[in-house]
Amino acid sequence: MKVGDRHYRSVWAEGPGGPVHIIDQTRLPHAFETRSLDSPEAVAEAIETMRVRGAPLIGVTAAFGVALAMSRDPSDESLARTAGRLAATRPTAVNLAWALARMRTALGALAPDERASAAWFEAQSIADQDVAINEAIGRHGLALIAREHAARGRAVNILTHCNAGWIATVDWGTALAPIYLAHDEGIPVHVWVDETRPRSQGLLTAWELAGHGVPHTLVADNAGGHLMQHGKVDLVLVGADRVTRRGDVANKIGTYLKALAARANDVPFYAAVPTPTIDWEIDDALAGIPIEERSGDEMRVVRGLDGDGRPASVAIAPESTAVANPAFDVTPAELVTGIITEKGVFAAKETALLELFPRERKSEAFLT
Repeated sequence: MKVGDRHYRSVWAEGPGGPVHIIDQTRLPHAFETRSLDSPEAVAEAIETMRVRGAPLIGVTAAFGVALAMSRDPSDESLARTAGRLAATRPTAVNLAWALARMRTALGALAPDERASAAWFEAQSIADQDVAINEAIGRHGLALIAREHAARGRAVNILTHCNAGWIATVDWGTALAPIYLAHDEGIPVHVWVDETRPRSQGLLTAWELAGHGVPHTLVADNAGGHLMQHGKVDLVLVGADRVTRRGDVANKIGTYLKALAARANDVPFYAAVPTPTIDWEIDDALAGIPIEERSGDEMRVVRGLDGDGRPASVAIAPESTAVANPAFDVTPAELVTGIITEKGVFAAKETALLELFPRERKSEAFLT
């Protein structure tokens, strides 16, 4: 996507050997800055601090982290150590484990002196594949928006949660890709943007939509149910960090409440996900999906600009206040109208997903 007059991907490498460049998302929406990563340690720090975030982007960036490690030390020990360190950065998004497993499979059988060039090739392939997948998700989601527009004869009102746009992927995004394509094709859309506390990732969505000229309105997280009750939401469209083969959706905390409100008000609820986000091994989503617990300071401190436009942090709760900060929740499949993938839109049911992806009945199929 473009920032100003220049097209950017969210992560890119200058070439074999690096460095790897990212858009520092901790500086958005108030400042647009890029950052260079020259080591796997720098990649791990960028993922942990959410300089890069979004399930697909985390996986791609980690793949580049392995490539950086292989340029420095292509030994078996380095490969295992780097993959282990990067895998520990964030536990919920399955794309991270998927990308690291794909890198280890591609490199494991090679001689050490062949690994560096192969690692950069494989990481770039994963990045390019992500772009193609997300554009295809956009095309399938576009059909849903076009159908809503045809039925209503007016702008389609879409509610989002968190940020599942192009900066959460390499390009296009997942949940926002259909919205961009609809806007570009002249289908009128309006997006209700959840603020998504505590990290306020809805501000990233608003920043993206503003840059693309898509009409949108930022709302408090608790406003979604009210908007649905009053007929102001036609469609809920979110991304996901992990989807089970039964169709359960793990996404940013608060997604479950939106799904409950959508069901109560007969509003369709869709999750837009690339197939690497589907975890074929988990049967029980609540027991099997690890939910990341992040720092309590994310709840206690609000960051923004002061009255003079300077970056500032304001404590809204004392350090003595106990804080729980789960970063994700699970929306059961029965609340999900459908899963939008690069292969089409399908029911959130195990039978539908296994019929769609017969080769992926075992997760090892993703590693070939």
